[in-house]
Amino acid sequence: MLIDSHVNLHAPQFDEDRDAVIDRARAAGVQLMVNICDRVSNFPAVRALADQPDIWCTVGTHPHEAKENSDLPAARLVELAADPRVVGIGECGLDFHYDLSPRDIQAKVFRAHVAAARQTGLPLVVHTREADDVMGAILEEEYAAGPFRLLMHCYTSGAELARRAAALGAWFSVSGIATFKAAEDVREVIRDMPAERIIVETDCPYLAPVPHRGRRNEPAYIPHVLAKLAEVRGWTLDEAEQRTTDAFFDLFDRIPRP
Repeated sequence: MLIDSHVNLHAPQFDEDRDAVIDRARAAGVQLMVNICDRVSNFPAVRALADQPDIWCTVGTHPHEAKENSDLPAARLVELAADPRVVGIGECGLDFHYDLSPRDIQAKVFRAHVAAARQTGLPLVVHTREADDVMGAILEEEYAAGPFRLLMHCYTSGAELARRAAALGAWFSVSGIATFKAAEDVREVIRDMPAERIIVETDCPYLAPVPHRGRRNEPAYIPHVLAKLAEVRGWTLDEAEQRTTDAFFDLFDRIPRP
């Protein structure tokens, strides 16, 4: 199956042609998409798209938006995650590149998401940028307090954090960044990811893969990401599709496998 594990179809970039974008994805063979929540206050818009049988969703607050609700309780995330169309907690984490929310608030809100993932059994969708040491420490500390499943989404951080996360059983998702000419460091990390725990995503409308780089990204472009993953890992295209499909359903196990 072609699966886009991370889309932002509720984003304003799709307001003019959202239905056409979804139709193009289906025409390209994309059979499942997970619409990712950017902040809890926006969950109704995220969830509305998941009424369609091939679109599911998550609930959470991106680190950029953590300041919006600095006292976000895990209980609120658990409550919203009771919806059967919610298949993950997040996107959440740490972003020390832009620092759009204070770092201590990012960490506090991130830990609330971890607690919700632990309580619900749903996978934690983790965003991390320029925060490798702090992220690794929080993940290890929280995991020691009680295990949870996690996905290092759109992974572009260092090899050491990848190793630490993999030791906790993390899954990793590969995005269009892997196709960028200057991203050899990203490809090097991809070569060492656990083969049975790799999935693919577009993160649309961002990070369009080559040959669409510089344009608005769409789920229909996921075949380019899958092809690059196959090339980097030395897999056939069929093998890459099979492996990423198996890994996706192992992680997002609230979604029934067709």
